[in-house]
Amino acid sequence: MSLQKNYLDVPGTTIFDAEQSRKGYHLNQFCMSLMKADNRERFKADERAYLDEWAMTEDQKQAVLARDLNRCIALGGNIYFLAKIGATDGKSFQQMAGSMTGMTEEEYRDMMIAGGRSAEGNRVVGEDGDAQAQHQPQGKSHQKAST
Repeated sequence: MSLQKNYLDVPGTTIFDAEQSRKGYHLNQFCMSLMKADNRERFKADERAYLDEWAMTEDQKQAVLARDLNRCIALGGNIYFLAKIGATDGKSFQQMAGSMTGMTEEEYRDMMIAGGRSAEGNRVVGEDGDAQAQHQPQGKSHQKAST
């Protein structure tokens, strides 16, 4: 019997709970391996070969190769681990967050400085605010992962 997860109704948000942790274990372990310089070099030299050393699903490997961080999150990735991929690519966390929202780094920065997204229309799934999945680049991949 699964637990009641009322938080699944938060638009544009994947909660990293025990289920997500189990699903993303190998993906997150791969990310943590990038903390070592020799592993970063091996990954950059042949990304696919390095990924094949990990017991990740093919979907997880494809999401990493595409740098689709929203898909990685839907597949169990934790943003704090996924940040290691961005750092390996020479990207700041702000650049990564911007790419995850479909905004440029500058647009994302300006939105956050202005107070972030409005809660109006974004309180529960199904409203029509700008954080709703249908308005986000992860909309289709998030919906596919949820089914």
